[in-house]
Amino acid sequence: MSTQLPLRLHHYGWIVDDQEVNRQFYEDVIGLPLTATWTEIETINGREYALSHTFYGLADGSALAFFQMGDSRAQQEFNTEIAPTPMRHVALKVEQETQDAIRERLTEAGYAEPGTFVVDHGYCVSLYTVDPNGLQLEFTVDHPDMERINAERLRTAHADLARWLGGDHTSNNAWRATTR
Repeated sequence: MSTQLPLRLHHYGWIVDDQEVNRQFYEDVIGLPLTATWTEIETINGREYALSHTFYGLADGSALAFFQMGDSRAQQEFNTEIAPTPMRHVALKVEQETQDAIRERLTEAGYAEPGTFVVDHGYCVSLYTVDPNGLQLEFTVDHPDMERINAERLRTAHADLARWLGGDHTSNNAWRATTR
């Protein structure tokens, strides 16, 4: 049986409290263009809601999408209220020049501290920040030898998972400067 993979990310959706603050962050600071704004009446669980749905485009045609409900009761009903954490995030692949430019714009816009930081994972270097809505973002520059690294991880993926699930939690990341 042949399994087809999804072609690409279409969009990742998140709820926001202020579409203009969100636009300023994503378009003016991060540099993603606002590509569409849909204003709709949507039926969800048998109830109608007025909402706006904005899309910020990525180079491959995918997008980050954000909802704002038309009234405060509906906004609270759908608000995720999730504390930022590096384990729940959206990671976007970028070139080094793009990562540097985003870091500079974050600093200029006052987002640099304390929520913006860089982690060298070995196989990639990631710039992390939190958007005005509490969504953790990661802008990742892959290691120059990423094709070989991916091939190695693919070759051992099932064995690595079985080893970890069996209780052996040692690192298999030979590319990271310090492994635990």
